Amino acid sequence: MGNDRFSWKKRALSFRYAAKGISILIKNEHNAWIHLVVFTFVIIAGFSFKISSFEWALIAIVSGMVLLSEAFNTAIEYLCNRISPEQNETIGKVKDIAAGAVLIAAIFAAIVGLIIFVPYLLKL
Repeated sequence: MGNDRFSWKKRALSFRYAAKGISILIKNEHNAWIHLVVFTFVIIAGFSFKISSFEWALIAIVSGMVLLSEAFNTAIEYLCNRISPEQNETIGKVKDIAAGAVLIAAIFAAIVGLIIFVPYLLKL
């Protein structure tokens, strides 16, 4: 593995696999749909209120964290379901913790969203 020569073809394939993973996430995970719908509304609000570059950066970071945590959670769930299709207390805890990570990211994203958008809303 470590002695593989660099190949543009292999690099292109790695992007193809990554895009396939994103597609699987978006097509199959209802929570990812919810995150994307909320993100769409946040983008619309950002353009409507003409938020600053710094505020856009914060929105990008927290939105990325939510989607990233959802992707990891989904990958962990798929792996756990493959390893242990039957009920297993430890696997259940792993899946709950991964889901909790998504919730933590979503809560902090909501807090950042409130910090950014409430002052704009109060000016209306």
